[in-house]
Amino acid sequence: MDEETQRPETAGTEGVVCALCGTGAGSDNAPPTWICSVENGSLSYFCDNCARTHIRAIESRLDSAWW
Repeated sequence: MDEETQRPETAGTEGVVCALCGTGAGSDNAPPTWICSVENGSLSYFCDNCARTHIRAIESRLDSAWW
């Protein structure tokens, strides 16, 4: 519980970015409608549009490489 949350590599001065389409969140925090996924030890964020498009794959716990 004392571990520090790691931000994705794309989060820097421009903030959180969708791992699929590149849409920016506009801040260092992802909006509540975005999905956070850990794949192979790497943290990724997906915007609400990409999440809706790939919801079945996400619920099936398929890696984003399969989408």
